[in-house]
Amino acid sequence: MKKLLLSLTLTTSIMAAAQNPLFQDFNTVHGTVPFSQINNSHWTEAIDRGISIAQREIDAIASNPDAPTFKNTIIALERSGADLNRVLNVFYPLLSANSDDEMMDISMSASAKLSEHSTNIILNDKLWKRVKAVYDGRDKLTLSPEDKTLLERTYESFAFSGANLEGKDRETFRTLNSSLSALTTRFGQNVLKELNTYEIWLTSEDLAGLPESSIEAAALAAKEKGRDGEYLFTLAQPTYMAFMKYSSRPDLREKMYRLYMGRNRQGEYSNIEVMAQIADTRRQIANLLGSKDYATHALRRTMAGSPEAVYDLLNRLRDAYKPAQQAEFAELLDFASKKEGKKIDGIQPWDYSYYSDKLKNEKYSFNEEQLRPYFELNNVIDGVFGLAGKLYGLKFTKNEAIEVYHPEVSAFDVTDSNGNFIGVIYTDFFPRASKRPGAWMTGFRDQSNDAEGNNIRPHVSIVMNFTKPTADKPSLLTPYEVSTFLHEFGHALHGLLADTKYQSLSGTSVYRDFVELPSQFNENFMRQKEFLDGFAKHYITGEPIPQDLLDSFLASSRYGAAYACMRQLGFGYMDMAWHTTTGPIKDTDAFENDALKDVNMFSPVEGTAFSPQFSHIFAGGYAAGYYSYKWAEVLDADAFSVFIKNGIYDQESATSFRNNVLSKGGTEDPAELYRRFRGQDPTIDALLIRDGIKTPDTTSTKVEVRKD
Repeated sequence: MKKLLLSLTLTTSIMAAAQNPLFQDFNTVHGTVPFSQINNSHWTEAIDRGISIAQREIDAIASNPDAPTFKNTIIALERSGADLNRVLNVFYPLLSANSDDEMMDISMSASAKLSEHSTNIILNDKLWKRVKAVYDGRDKLTLSPEDKTLLERTYESFAFSGANLEGKDRETFRTLNSSLSALTTRFGQNVLKELNTYEIWLTSEDLAGLPESSIEAAALAAKEKGRDGEYLFTLAQPTYMAFMKYSSRPDLREKMYRLYMGRNRQGEYSNIEVMAQIADTRRQIANLLGSKDYATHALRRTMAGSPEAVYDLLNRLRDAYKPAQQAEFAELLDFASKKEGKKIDGIQPWDYSYYSDKLKNEKYSFNEEQLRPYFELNNVIDGVFGLAGKLYGLKFTKNEAIEVYHPEVSAFDVTDSNGNFIGVIYTDFFPRASKRPGAWMTGFRDQSNDAEGNNIRPHVSIVMNFTKPTADKPSLLTPYEVSTFLHEFGHALHGLLADTKYQSLSGTSVYRDFVELPSQFNENFMRQKEFLDGFAKHYITGEPIPQDLLDSFLASSRYGAAYACMRQLGFGYMDMAWHTTTGPIKDTDAFENDALKDVNMFSPVEGTAFSPQFSHIFAGGYAAGYYSYKWAEVLDADAFSVFIKNGIYDQESATSFRNNVLSKGGTEDPAELYRRFRGQDPTIDALLIRDGIKTPDTTSTKVEVRKD
């Protein structure tokens, strides 16, 4: 009878595995995802199974009769959940890049289950006691730096997440965590769903000032909807940004602005109550864990270390850039008044991009649209991939044998100068209804070493929303879009070049205020003539960018730097305001306006707000962390100053950056990793010099980084 039951169980298991491709490792090229074999019916089953297996693994670790050791507790915990991770590493990237309503519904259900699973692990008292026992005895252990970091991070993740809580507090924590997971998922879905509802239909009379590329894209979008002869605009970022910059119709610019900034404020997809609930739930969690507010709680595991350090950086940058921003606006106001032939009292937010672009053209005889023909997407791909070749000896070869999740996606093998396999990179460049707005890097598999010591190489993906090709033209990018490509590719290199033992410490698994260093470092090459000369060719003639146009572009790179900085600081202040609250927020509009009072460059516009669509902090993992973009910008400017001094392709500098930053992941304290590369702590000098705020001979101001 036992043999029969065993046989039936085995048969059932084999049949289930055959029916659900997510039940086992993928038997494909490089173990890549077999997307065509996966459908929506597989997700819930695979997630449920993964949670069940992971829970059994956790129970086995917690109930191990042997005394807790680094191997049987910390490493065992690190290696647990592999089946669940395999599923989630496919589901969540697709949820952002190629989703539908059914997947969104699945994610809502899954988020509650995963939150409960995570909470069950954290609040497993027997498991916590074993982790604590190993940690308390750490001085007697012989551990490598990476092992020590894993032990510290494992202990911190438990302590940070409520493992020390007892009795009623544990149940309260569990409830709050579950609620937060559901709220953040709902926020992100509301943003995507409402964005996809907007269709702005225009006629030929409404197109004054718009570049040919925007008109052609709008005509193609309308044709795809069966409305030839009309023009369809959406609020997708490339479309919106082009319209605000080039349309000579102030009434339509205002309409677009109010639509864009009025999203998620009312109706079915309103986030007004959702975001207030998210902020208050985080506050309650922080209070439960002994912190006065969520920012204080969250920032303990960052380079900054505290809200005070964050505000110190934001305030110093505000004070440095505000006079320059005011000077920029005075010049812009004078220009707009002359252009319109009448005195204009103030710049409206829907007018800034339009007048700013016109002034930029006048000052530098340069228009970003002039460069589009020289940034054909395939040439840009060659240039960006080629940069990694020059710096790190990497080669990218398109592999048609690797399955992709959408016809617009491509997959490449990545190898080093010796032909060794480094990993796989997927590229996904164009907007579609199934993809959220913005740009990001993600991965279908992280680098790590398995239990036998084999180096499992990563599969990363970069996802963007660039201008699509038309019937007559290929995809031609703006300089901003090229910079975006460089940015996300920097994240990709962080993932591809990872060389660590543990998955939880690999690649981009670093402190939030360190994770943007590789990406923003890469953007610096957009300002380098030597780099642009290598790939920027006219898509028809093959001619390089004319020298005078290139000179104008490079000379204009500092234009609007103060405005851009103050805008980013505004997001940082807004984030910190939401996460330093000590009570519920009722009037969210007034709260946002107050948070921005020291950096707001425009008068508030009734019916608009940014918070209801601020996915980074309410749904994207940057809660109390948006400042990290400016923190990392200080680091990236400081780091790139080494290459400016030694040469932008200097091999010694590139090797040091790779070995001390890109390959290390989160295995060591990031401040120490940076010092090892740079030889000193960073200063804000390089950033201020790059933006034209100060000259190279003024006094250095170091950034305070926490020394653990």
